[in-house]
Amino acid sequence: MSTSEDRILTIPNGLTLLRALGIPAFLWVYLSLHLAEVSFLILVVGALTDYFDGKVARALHQESKLGAALDPTIDRAYIAATVIALAIRSVIPWWMVAILVVRDVWMLFALAIKKSRTGKVFDVTYLGKAATFNLLYAFPFLLLGQGGGVSEIFHVLGWSFALWGIGLYLFTALQYSSDALRAPTTPKG
Repeated sequence: MSTSEDRILTIPNGLTLLRALGIPAFLWVYLSLHLAEVSFLILVVGALTDYFDGKVARALHQESKLGAALDPTIDRAYIAATVIALAIRSVIPWWMVAILVVRDVWMLFALAIKKSRTGKVFDVTYLGKAATFNLLYAFPFLLLGQGGGVSEIFHVLGWSFALWGIGLYLFTALQYSSDALRAPTTPKG
């Protein structure tokens, strides 16, 4: 008999799948069709589904192990796809891509340490969510911030969210790393 945590076919997991399908749609629309406004809408839908999948999961008691694993993975994939697409179009510099990639690679090592010591993954922190929030909102604003006039407001907002997001992203990497290195080893049995 499966528990509610083992369920796969849930509304929140459906929202997460919808968000995942937005990644290739965004890349195609932005890089091939050069439709910045439609690309922006795809990113907005992705951000909204990221917000609502957790709310819906808790409200309907449909939390699942699959959702808990997929949600942050899809967040990272969204950020990576958006950052690379914006760098390809010279909206953001490649050093920003490098910082985010190096941080995520480092976090893979920290996660491996944590899992080897405790058998568990990191608990998501408020600052970790805030970092992801900032980055998920920075890049759509930067996408709309190309050009002059009113788009300058989006440019400033985008860079504000991006710099705060990167700062928090690096800070939380230090927190998660400290957590991994201080975790006591649990005996295997």
